[in-house]
Amino acid sequence: MSDKKHRKDRSAARPGFAKKNHSEVENGVFVYSGPITLDQLCKRIGVPAAEVIKGFLMQGKLISLNTVLSDELIAEVCLEHDLDFRKEEGSLPDDFTKASIFDKQKDTDERPPVVTIMGHVDHGKTTLIDTIRHSAIAAGEHGGITQEIGAYQKTINGRKITFIDTPGHEAFTAMRARGASVTDIVVLVVAADDGVKPQTIEAIDHARAAKVPIIVAINKIDKPGVNVEKVKSELSNHGLLCEEWGGDTMMFEISAKKNIGVDKLLEGILELAELLELRAHNEGPAVGSVIEARLDKKEGSKATLLVQNGTLHVGDYLAVGEYYCKVRKMVNEYDHALKDACPSTPVVVTGLSGVPIAGDRFMAFPSEKEARDAAARKAQASIGKTEKGASLADIASTVASGEMPIIHLIVKADTQGSCEAIKSSLEKIDVPGTKLQIIHCASGDVNQGDIVLAHASHAVVIAFSVKVSAAVKEEAKDKKVEIREYNIIYHLTEDIEAALRGKLGPVYEEVVYGKAEVRSLFKASRVGQILGLYVTEGKLKSNCHVRLYRKNEMVLDTKLTSLKRFKDDAKEVLQGFECGATIDDKFNCEVGDVLEAYGQEVKKNG
Repeated sequence: MSDKKHRKDRSAARPGFAKKNHSEVENGVFVYSGPITLDQLCKRIGVPAAEVIKGFLMQGKLISLNTVLSDELIAEVCLEHDLDFRKEEGSLPDDFTKASIFDKQKDTDERPPVVTIMGHVDHGKTTLIDTIRHSAIAAGEHGGITQEIGAYQKTINGRKITFIDTPGHEAFTAMRARGASVTDIVVLVVAADDGVKPQTIEAIDHARAAKVPIIVAINKIDKPGVNVEKVKSELSNHGLLCEEWGGDTMMFEISAKKNIGVDKLLEGILELAELLELRAHNEGPAVGSVIEARLDKKEGSKATLLVQNGTLHVGDYLAVGEYYCKVRKMVNEYDHALKDACPSTPVVVTGLSGVPIAGDRFMAFPSEKEARDAAARKAQASIGKTEKGASLADIASTVASGEMPIIHLIVKADTQGSCEAIKSSLEKIDVPGTKLQIIHCASGDVNQGDIVLAHASHAVVIAFSVKVSAAVKEEAKDKKVEIREYNIIYHLTEDIEAALRGKLGPVYEEVVYGKAEVRSLFKASRVGQILGLYVTEGKLKSNCHVRLYRKNEMVLDTKLTSLKRFKDDAKEVLQGFECGATIDDKFNCEVGDVLEAYGQEVKKNG
């Protein structure tokens, strides 16, 4: 920073500068508070915006007039024009996205329940949604329900239920990852002729992680030979015990296709809602969440909002995430214009200053300036911000500092047997003052849905003897989710216990060493099949793990038991060389098969 005594008097160089900015630039110091755009900054300090934009472009920074500047960028512009700067924190407004939506003291008005329908593919989720939609029209509504709204209401016995039409449990959890807890009840659809499937279990785990009660709809009871009792038994294995068996989970037998039992299901939703005592305050300013948003060619930025508390009025000024608007018009699912929207009502509004993201919070403000400033403050707070998920190293540090944490885990293993063994081993870990919670445990490769759930739940993903694709690793990296890969259970349990005790060893990660093609095969009475290999990429290492691919499909995961160059043992064989090898499985390899060599190595920092 240049010495104030030698600072040039920029006000003399720019006619009218001191007069325009006397209240904000005093004695060469620019004083500001709250969010500020490039355009606002340039006007306040009397600098041509084009000059500043050009300067940023020369640095490779793409900045526009409406860009909300970080404190670092404000400092850079000020120093470039020989100004000091000072930010007054005391006058900053609160971040509206951090405020609680509900207040037990003020919320005395009953509100409709908000329901999300989940279930395994082809179990009838879409058919149930369509049946509810059409029955809503048959009950006296005029016009067709607009498909694009993503939410709709059903009235039964004079009481409303709001349905959020999400594509599945991943979208449900992605919204929760952004801080939006919009669902009061989850309806889990399970086909009577198919029973509990992997996506059924995932939906249960996602709902539980969000602490949302579940109602089960056992669908397709019209099909011949279905066994409803078997389905109930399968569900009980996952902690959902029906009321007639002494549990607390409502279960309804329905046929969405033939509209059998759907009304009873809806009555059950209302009954549970009554027990949950869902309340809001109708008189306050509107606050809620974005269900979905998009850019419409004719109408511009468009968003479906769920009013969660207060009442939204035409004419209100809204901050919606990082954007703002004046509500000039809002419509319901029938494209009918509304003047007011009470709690649990979904509406579509247009004219936003940009396209928000599903899960963003919105709030009504008394004036456009307040709404715009609140949105800009949110945008500024987001600059350079990355939400970090949990990691075992962080948990170990937390324990070491004296705090007692909870570890949330998502476990993916090669077989269901491995899942059960891992769960059993983890449940035996007992470190006083700490808690370990398995949010989801299933067989199969780690997928992007696991990463979404881990991000929302601040969980660590455990991959036990399963593959983690490059795309999933990239997703985990973006969301700051830690994936721990293991193939020996006691290594896994040692690390978890060490983290809970505040002591953790090195992190291991999978490293792919190289690939080799089977060029020839030999038989030996003592060792069985010998593979004649040609290393096409990287290298092979002795005793490393290998995945065997046939026609681009993995058919075996095993280990090299020997590696030779001619008659001599080799520690490794590099690309472009031939070698012989045997594997730790009685498996008939074929010429043309490809071996991918990999192993676990200590992860390097950075």
